[in-house]
Amino acid sequence: MFPITSTRLCKVACIAATALLLACSPKYDWREVRSADANFLAMFPGKPASHSRPVNLDGTQVTMSMTAAEVDGVTFAIGSAVLADPTQAQTALLAMKTALARNMAGAVRYDKSVATPTAPGMTEIEVASPAGAGASGQPRLLIARFATRERRVYQLVVVGAEKNISREQVDTFFSSFKPG
Repeated sequence: MFPITSTRLCKVACIAATALLLACSPKYDWREVRSADANFLAMFPGKPASHSRPVNLDGTQVTMSMTAAEVDGVTFAIGSAVLADPTQAQTALLAMKTALARNMAGAVRYDKSVATPTAPGMTEIEVASPAGAGASGQPRLLIARFATRERRVYQLVVVGAEKNISREQVDTFFSSFKPG
């Protein structure tokens, strides 16, 4: 047996503290992101990347900007596009919803209105794909919110293996969104 000395006890305590800190290191590194081109402010769980590409929203050609970060196989993304006419907003939002649901090849669990102080009139959908539909073979889940502000439409998306999606993290992401 080794005698317990204060030096040995200190070393053991340091090793235990280091192990505890490593075990508790956060997966989510929330940071505020202000998008200049897509005109929003939101918290992302990691360093996001952005890109833009042309899309067709039910006959309306627009350039959609997408800002996204991935943590633990779950993608947190905000897409935005500017419409020529604000009266096209509802048609564009419906096209976004339809495309996301179709891409998931799953069942829509719900489609409901969501009111927030910064974006009244939002809608939210949840779509679950069956096991085997995703690249990992795991059931996948998509939770998305849609909003408009003047001529701009937004889609907020969280998608990944259902077992990896934390409702608390989804709420943090969605509630942080402030359209410009």
